[in-house]
Amino acid sequence: MTRQFHRGSILHFPKATIAPSDNYQYLHDGMLVVEDGLVQHLGDAQDYLSNNPEVQAAVIQHHGLIIPGLIDSHVHYPQVEIIASYGKQLLDWLNTYTFPAEQQFVEAAYARAQAEFFLQQLFAHGTTTASVYATVHPQSVSSFFEAAESYNARMICGKVLMDRNCPTALQDSAESGYRESKQLLEQWHKNGRQLYAITPRFAPTSSEAQLAKAGQLAKEHPDSFIQTHLSENPTEVQWINELFPDYSDYLAVYEAHDLVRERSLFGHGIHLTDREYLALASSGATINFCPSSNLFLGSGLFNYQRAQANGVAVALASDVGGGTSLSMFANQADAYKVCQLQQASLSPFDSLYLCTQGAAVAMGIERQVGNLNVGSEADFIELDMHPTPMLSQRLNKASSLSEKLFAINTLGDDRVINATYLAGKQVYKKGQHYVATAV
Repeated sequence: MTRQFHRGSILHFPKATIAPSDNYQYLHDGMLVVEDGLVQHLGDAQDYLSNNPEVQAAVIQHHGLIIPGLIDSHVHYPQVEIIASYGKQLLDWLNTYTFPAEQQFVEAAYARAQAEFFLQQLFAHGTTTASVYATVHPQSVSSFFEAAESYNARMICGKVLMDRNCPTALQDSAESGYRESKQLLEQWHKNGRQLYAITPRFAPTSSEAQLAKAGQLAKEHPDSFIQTHLSENPTEVQWINELFPDYSDYLAVYEAHDLVRERSLFGHGIHLTDREYLALASSGATINFCPSSNLFLGSGLFNYQRAQANGVAVALASDVGGGTSLSMFANQADAYKVCQLQQASLSPFDSLYLCTQGAAVAMGIERQVGNLNVGSEADFIELDMHPTPMLSQRLNKASSLSEKLFAINTLGDDRVINATYLAGKQVYKKGQHYVATAV
């Protein structure tokens, strides 16, 4: 039995809530006790030490703010190398940048190197769990999970399914996609901390036969995840109408093939009908709000307030490489701006909730991550409250926790991350380099 004692200011959201500003726990001088990779205790530090004086010498003092590890609900690890590629909207961007980059992942060694780089960058940005798209190549998935396993990271990933409207080198078939996905799912889903997502890229690149096989696999493995894209771009939505004329809307295509349920993660959801909002809410599916990507690719403004009013689960996401930063703080800043452009304000508690406990609840993993409740996996980060002169001065002028959070969300990036812990083990420290070791 190994125990760690982390002392410092601590903030988290202990339960699901529609009002994060009123339902957070903040400890100015808190004690987080980790035992065998799980949270064993969270409470006031002085109270804990008065009852357990023998542990005083083992206490790790943190000078920043401890929060749960951040969750990125939609990100493409093969696209990290094409981040910040100029001048295209969604469909042109896929053909010009994404598909050529993804063809390189036919080489397992290349995939493993990119997976390693991607994970190290996630940890440096404070993200400890992500729902990740690989490529059509099975080795791209195995390489990612092997790298994630070496860090003992809680990750979700899946092989992309595409059997049409993409380069021949990236095409599978309905049968091969099903067979390879099933093999990967049975190998990796719930293997340690790894989770599998059935991953049709989006409806235009899958035939109805392939979507049906994906739905079959989802029914065979009801505890698996499903991830895909939905109503990102107006041109894409029009294409759906041409490719699937017998369906009332975009979501109906997925519904017809048994791909809409709890643990279904739909990237974007910008251009939805009233029916689609209601159907998403009743199914328990989740929309991944990707503000940075939506702004960069000119896709549109996600209506967070409308989704919330309809009871649709929402989680924040970077969508790198369409998104321009892996930092969930930078993405919180963009989410605020997207809401502002629609005459609404997103509070700093709401935005932090959307990439911690809120994301975990939406994705059905709140018993594992997203919070610092007793029994949860001890994934957490320490924020540097003075990472730059600009942010340091702003925080010194802040008079409330809300004001401090908003400043961090607005001005923060990877420089605000002082340290990252997975199951209680430090995997990133600012200024140091870490290499994965088997666990």
